[in-house]
Amino acid sequence: MLSSMGPVLSCLVVGCGYVGARFARQSVGRRPVLATVRSGPSATDLQAAGINTLRLDLDAAEPELQPSLATAATGAAVVYLVPPPDHGTTDPRLERFLLQLGAAVPAVLVYVSTTGVYGDTGGALVDEHTPLAPGTDRARRRVAAESVAQAWCAARGVRCVVLRVPGIYGPHRLPLERLERGEPALRPEDAGPGNRVHVDDLAASLAAAIDQADAQGAYNVTDGDHSSSTAFLQQTAAAAGLSPPSLIAKADASRRISPGMLSFLLESRRVDNRRMLSELGVRLRYPRMQAGILASLAEMRMEETQP
Repeated sequence: MLSSMGPVLSCLVVGCGYVGARFARQSVGRRPVLATVRSGPSATDLQAAGINTLRLDLDAAEPELQPSLATAATGAAVVYLVPPPDHGTTDPRLERFLLQLGAAVPAVLVYVSTTGVYGDTGGALVDEHTPLAPGTDRARRRVAAESVAQAWCAARGVRCVVLRVPGIYGPHRLPLERLERGEPALRPEDAGPGNRVHVDDLAASLAAAIDQADAQGAYNVTDGDHSSSTAFLQQTAAAAGLSPPSLIAKADASRRISPGMLSFLLESRRVDNRRMLSELGVRLRYPRMQAGILASLAEMRMEETQP
């Protein structure tokens, strides 16, 4: 059942990087948007697109109080996209941000998490009712952040939406450099199912989480195409006219693939997106990765031809 549509809310996008900038640019003209950034160049690019910005450093031990932040959040949709730090098992950045809001009461807080919170299920299907079983500190930080966001919202009567997102791809987020470097991939028989989402489908999910007035709780945001990371590399190579990756056995992977990438590849699960489709009402533009890869490359080529 589709949720009812609420009023058009102004939006505070916290952490306007790749996803946030894409979402903010698509929102211009539909809703007022204020984006937080850490650097001047990011602010300049967004302002050129008609997006107001606010400098915010959540790594400062005592971030400078930003009264305008609380003002922007009051009665608005807050989309939080800042990743946790690279160490520890909590998310002090999120905690500092929420302290910055003071007594402000947003209409909704959308926290963008990761499907890594489910851990390794050996390829089994996971949905939003699957118990969380993070297998890495990176995923434990996300579990902690989800809990903080939900508790903060519950204490203030704020609607809370958690979007659990797998690998994000799109223009300028394809593994072209990996292919050009000749990095290997796992053999198909050793590569488990994969999960990913095109950045524009993620942006559409963010908008739906804001606009569907009774959306609440966790939603898996993924395209439902469980093709492996190896298949993703192979299709990207074919579409971009690059040599396909060499294939290696899992037993040899520790010598040829970086530890961080290998830990990602060896966690295997299939992520169910039915709640996103039925309750958020998201209509995927790219339910199959091949179409998303081709569209991403086409956009990049079009940019190259523009003055």
